[in-house]
Amino acid sequence: MQLPDAAPAKAEGLMDWRAGRFSFDVGPFARPLVMGIINVTPDSFSDGGQHFGLPAAINHAERLLAEGADMLDIGGESTRPGAPPVPLDEERRRVLPVVEALAARGACISVDTRHPAIMREAIAAGASIINDVQALTAPGAIEACAAADVGVVLMHMQGTPGTMQAAPSYEGEGGVVGEVNRYLRERAHVCEQGGMARSRIVLDPGFGFGKTTEHNLELTRRLNELVALGYPVLAGWSRKRTLGELTGRKIASDRVYASVAAALTCVSRGARIVRVHDVTATVDALRVWGAMASHLGQA
Repeated sequence: MQLPDAAPAKAEGLMDWRAGRFSFDVGPFARPLVMGIINVTPDSFSDGGQHFGLPAAINHAERLLAEGADMLDIGGESTRPGAPPVPLDEERRRVLPVVEALAARGACISVDTRHPAIMREAIAAGASIINDVQALTAPGAIEACAAADVGVVLMHMQGTPGTMQAAPSYEGEGGVVGEVNRYLRERAHVCEQGGMARSRIVLDPGFGFGKTTEHNLELTRRLNELVALGYPVLAGWSRKRTLGELTGRKIASDRVYASVAAALTCVSRGARIVRVHDVTATVDALRVWGAMASHLGQA
């Protein structure tokens, strides 16, 4: 497939991400955005069961918003390595009441799903963003999002959650970076051909989704190459297994400092959105990093 060249940024480096009734400045001089994670699942790798059920999910959401989250990502199906699929009716039962309640409070809600039926129902319930680990490849997924004014996050994953960490390998031109960038560029182009405005699309390299530690580190080191495609980039390093391997922290919730370090590294390489469990720590670190970077630049 012949793909167009990356589009240049708008005048003065400005770029907006349009997500339903929300519009976010994701240009290179804007404050990085923080997406807070709410897993309404009993088996998430990092916080399984802690926010399972409507009252627990709402309480956690309100805390993340108070801590400074710009948007919340609701997931009803675990995508941890080895995770089994969740029946649609169960995902629907877990996700939709939370989306409806939080959207009614005025929050910007993202739904982490790969199922077009859930996408359509979540949008009807008030979701402003669809975050899909399969980059809208399921039949009907592009149509479900193109028919609405939602923002989308297109992620790269090798394999499926059940198999992705069995033996990830990238033998093509450019290795893992080349393959991930080609795939996401093609998926963005297909979405635009399907009627989706470029200003609604964000790309996510999918750290930990069919990647070894070395793959994840190489993607981070060369993240600016994905940024150069001209779409905002989201980085989701929070509490990932690679951070445990690098630090020796076996318990996911003990990887807060490592997660913040990874988020700052990705922002320094051009990521405009970070998806995190630990909002307070990330927001504080980004504020200090931004203030210091600004003053150092003026020196």
